[in-house]
Amino acid sequence: MLDINTVKPSRGYNFAFLDENTKREVRRKILKAVAIPGYQVPFASPELPIARGWGTGGLQVTMSIIGPDDVLKVIDQGCDGGVNAVNIRNLLVKTTGVRTTFDTRAASIIQTRHRIPEEKMRADQILVLQVPIPDPLRFVEPSMARTAEMHAEMDYSRMLVFLYEDIVKWGEITIGARYPSLVNDRYLIDPSPIPRWDVPKLNRAETLYLFGAGREKRIYAVPPHTPVQPLEFEDFKFRVEDFSGRSCIRCGAKDTYLNELFDAVSGAKVYVCSDSGYCDKRRAAGKRGPV
Repeated sequence: MLDINTVKPSRGYNFAFLDENTKREVRRKILKAVAIPGYQVPFASPELPIARGWGTGGLQVTMSIIGPDDVLKVIDQGCDGGVNAVNIRNLLVKTTGVRTTFDTRAASIIQTRHRIPEEKMRADQILVLQVPIPDPLRFVEPSMARTAEMHAEMDYSRMLVFLYEDIVKWGEITIGARYPSLVNDRYLIDPSPIPRWDVPKLNRAETLYLFGAGREKRIYAVPPHTPVQPLEFEDFKFRVEDFSGRSCIRCGAKDTYLNELFDAVSGAKVYVCSDSGYCDKRRAAGKRGPV
């Protein structure tokens, strides 16, 4: 669904809210992040009319790259109608007047919180991810000075020990989101709180992934066709969530990331596609689940 906005950008704000000097500064840092895949580039994160922790980093990246001809999609945990998605979309529409869409394929820029769309993205699209904690080494080291040294030396042994101890204690790696991944055989990244289901989509993808952490003041990137490998062991491989035997109650999909819900009427667990735009598109095409 493509929504042609009738809203004109507010005259009280610069285009996309940020001043031009700030945009240029963010774009320079984005270029450096693209040139050094996975490297966390510091940037001067200004104040925005939303609270830090609600996507200011991703929003600043989007505001710095968006243009009048772009088509924007904003999602929150896969849903176009989440509170975070709606408010960010409204702010961007008010300050740019750009067209918006719920259709992944129709968007040129997608800003997302905690999910990557189910549909494969193209080379002419950009995915901007909101990031709360950009450094995966925070699992094992609280000092930012020390984690910077560890990245510089490519010393990720403590992270491997952390994963090994998880296996010894629980019989599996229990990290459900933010799974540490190695970019271009060099830098370890936190891929934002996306589920493990989405991590393989980063590997040699056609699109550009930009990560913005406003509170931590870091930007990093995974350029197109860049190898991204989740940390694993020879005898204990990375695996995604298992939804075998389950399907979306709305569209019947069996090959998507599913959210578990509770049916208050029947008292049973039901499942629905996390990606609401993809689910709605399947239903529009005649695909149906039990409901």
